[in-house]
Amino acid sequence: MRLTQFTDYGFRVLICMAAAPERRFSTTELAATLGLSRNHLMKIIQALAAADIVETQRGGGGGARLGRAAADISLGQVLRVLEDGQVLVECFGDRPTSCSLLPGCRLRGELARAEAAFLAQLDQRSLADIT
Repeated sequence: MRLTQFTDYGFRVLICMAAAPERRFSTTELAATLGLSRNHLMKIIQALAAADIVETQRGGGGGARLGRAAADISLGQVLRVLEDGQVLVECFGDRPTSCSLLPGCRLRGELARAEAAFLAQLDQRSLADIT
């Protein structure tokens, strides 16, 4: 399984925030620290804020910080939020697939079980565990 850069950077953002939970981080500061564009970072922050993982405040003294304790944020939840809409293989999606092996393909079931095990493992760990 390969995660998108969006998710990779999302985890990095959260690790930075968890290391200093009392601080508010500006998008400019985080973008410079992580070496990515401010626009890309803003999309990540927006996705995390929509899921109540991060809270944001505009204006002077504003910025972004964790929306709750790092121990209360599961890695599986973060992955699901940031990988929303990304399917492991084409046949897992909602759109018709071009795969000629369906409906009898046995690989699909194995991959579904592997993906579920991957997420279950991440559900057992929190952001605090990796910070």
